[in-house]
Amino acid sequence: MFDNFVVPNLLPAAPEIFLVVMALAILMIDLLVKDSRRTVTFALTQLTLIGCAAIQFATSTGEITYTFSNMFVDDLMSDLLKLFLYMTVVIVMFYSRGYVIDREAMNKGEYYVLALFATLGMMVMISANHFLTIYIGLELLSLSLYAMVAMNRESVVSTEAAMKYFVLGALASGLLLYGMSMIYGATGTLEITGIAERLYGGGVNKTVMVFGLVFLVAGLAFKLGVVPFHMWIPDVYHGAPTSVTLFIGSAPKLAAFAIVMRLLVNGLITMAQDWQAMLVILSVLSMAIGNLAAIAQTNFKRMLAYSAISHMGFMLLGIVTGVVGGDARYALNAYSSAMFYVIAYVLMSAGTFGMILLMSRAGFEADELEDLKGLNKRSPWFAGIMLMLMFSMAGVPFFIGFFAKFSVLQAVVAAGYMWLAIVAVLFSLIGAFYYLRVVKLMYFDAPADETPLSAGMDMRILVSVNGLAVAFLGIFPQVIMSLCAYALLRSL
Repeated sequence: MFDNFVVPNLLPAAPEIFLVVMALAILMIDLLVKDSRRTVTFALTQLTLIGCAAIQFATSTGEITYTFSNMFVDDLMSDLLKLFLYMTVVIVMFYSRGYVIDREAMNKGEYYVLALFATLGMMVMISANHFLTIYIGLELLSLSLYAMVAMNRESVVSTEAAMKYFVLGALASGLLLYGMSMIYGATGTLEITGIAERLYGGGVNKTVMVFGLVFLVAGLAFKLGVVPFHMWIPDVYHGAPTSVTLFIGSAPKLAAFAIVMRLLVNGLITMAQDWQAMLVILSVLSMAIGNLAAIAQTNFKRMLAYSAISHMGFMLLGIVTGVVGGDARYALNAYSSAMFYVIAYVLMSAGTFGMILLMSRAGFEADELEDLKGLNKRSPWFAGIMLMLMFSMAGVPFFIGFFAKFSVLQAVVAAGYMWLAIVAVLFSLIGAFYYLRVVKLMYFDAPADETPLSAGMDMRILVSVNGLAVAFLGIFPQVIMSLCAYALLRSL
């Protein structure tokens, strides 16, 4: 029975194999090493991620390589997104360290192991070339996140958030699976490149494909957190421990972008006119509801949740404008602008939640807008860092957020969607209000507590570097822009 078995090329999946082995090893080591601060577990987790980055870099050929019966693909887009993913998770783990140590219910080795398995799920999603591979990666990520949200078992709010996330996540997975099954029924294959070939060849039942596409886009919209599939985001962001909110609000956005590209651009590009119409609606609704609802929030984490919804809506504009009337000449510019936007958003989101973690301490969550009052009097330096992050989120020149928005708008205008660009700018102006409100609280309101901010040196350095990177990459955005364009040019 094994006569026809071909040993797959394991080199493209070397980082994933290394991460699985290390995650299992860390789980065992954590049981044997008695250390209340989990220093060994934390250090090994960070070394694992750095090791993955080194292997990714060493095994990257720049060519498109398929393995595991064409279910797994290694190309420059996946290499670049994974390198940003490792960097993001390393930063998230550093930010989370002090917060986790202060909370006994969360200070367990499982926290780090779950983070590694969630990272593995994202890596699989980024390199998926098959519906089953996407689903396996997605479920691995989702199940790890459900457990992380519920880790603080003493908190009723966290448990409630985890239950909501689990129930809605199961519903979204069902929608995605149903859409995949219909597309399989119409094309006879689960392989993404195979589906593209069948669609090019014609003879596929268009009605069944459109039905499948609707369910597929609905499932993807849930994972991106765009309207009207956004209902889980504010509750989960608010209810989850802040270190877990930071994780959910950053790294998974990279994987979500990757599966949108794999499914819609690599697999269903011939149906672009069908899915573009859906994405335009999702995008406009997300920018509208995300920005308007954020204004009414008093909780900082809920405000950032609605902000995330509007940002993902903005990112979808880049995906929408890749193909216009069957003409794909704008594709590279549009898709690379969307990729740049996601990377910029992840950097800004990590820094903002990092500031919340820096202000938090044992028994106190600095997650209300009131907690930011008078921050300038308590710590002028960190108020300045938060100012840069808020200006960048709002799209004020010359921060990375401005160039991220500008590159997407440029792609939208170039594709002839002038009305869409005007709508996006209007909602961005509305969005600027709640970011500037944070600046007003920090600089013009009196603090309730004038105690200077205290945090570990590593935390202070990392938050500072994160904030300054937002400013520096705003002055030199072409570095990441060029990387995104080159990676997509060699991958699509």
